Amino acid sequence: MSEGLAGAAGDRDGAAATRAGAVRSRPLVSVAAVLAVVALWQAAGSLGWIGPALLPTPAEVLQTGRELAETGYRQVPLWEHILVSVARAGVAFLAAVLTGVPLGLVMGVSPTVAALFDPFVQFLRPLPKLALIPLVIVWFGIGEFSKFFLIYIATVLSIVVGAAGAVAAVGQERRRAAAVLGVSRYQMFRHVLLPSTLPELFTSVRLALGIGWTTLIAAEMVAATSGLGWMVVNAGAYLRTDVVMLGIVLLGLIGYGLDRAIVGLQKVMVPWTGHA
Repeated sequence: MSEGLAGAAGDRDGAAATRAGAVRSRPLVSVAAVLAVVALWQAAGSLGWIGPALLPTPAEVLQTGRELAETGYRQVPLWEHILVSVARAGVAFLAAVLTGVPLGLVMGVSPTVAALFDPFVQFLRPLPKLALIPLVIVWFGIGEFSKFFLIYIATVLSIVVGAAGAVAAVGQERRRAAAVLGVSRYQMFRHVLLPSTLPELFTSVRLALGIGWTTLIAAEMVAATSGLGWMVVNAGAYLRTDVVMLGIVLLGLIGYGLDRAIVGLQKVMVPWTGHA
């Protein structure tokens, strides 16, 4: 029997070591995959498989990046395009988190509040945000607030739904156990509901960030003269595919960086995520 227990323990240790090795090698695999795709992309252009007008090579995109870093695009420095887009999306996203998370949590706790807001949230959430552009221009004009509103409305709805769903996912047995102990409503929320919902909340925030970041292009179609989304749309109109690809790469890299920042914050605030 002792030999059987020792064997089982050895199997568990071996499985744990295998998982740990897979986790350590994951960044290397990711880097190798990215390098392979970039190499194939470069080869496709260099060997003439795809014309430069359709898909410029990474080297050409990098050269375009150097040129725009020096001269700018349409009399606007490249760093300003980047900063404007990050500021627009960042302010709208922060406002969405500060309003969407509390509203979603209250909707998850209170059936009455959920009944009041859920029809409007579920109606607006699947609407294509491009369809709202004419109304947004009529309501708010062509200034910065209209761009802020488009990104905000695209982001906040997903956060509200995710927060409400996170509260609903908390097990009833956990709530009953806390109620038996005589906790107050505040204690129930602070020590039971909130810690239980944080992992799901961070997942919802990450998804909402992606939605808001993709809505940036739609928002910058509203009479903008700067921003990465505007740069991509404008360059596409002039068939500057090198500038379009540069904008896409920058949008992807910045979006990835913002997502990694949220993951890092999650590891600090919810260190128990992923642990039994």
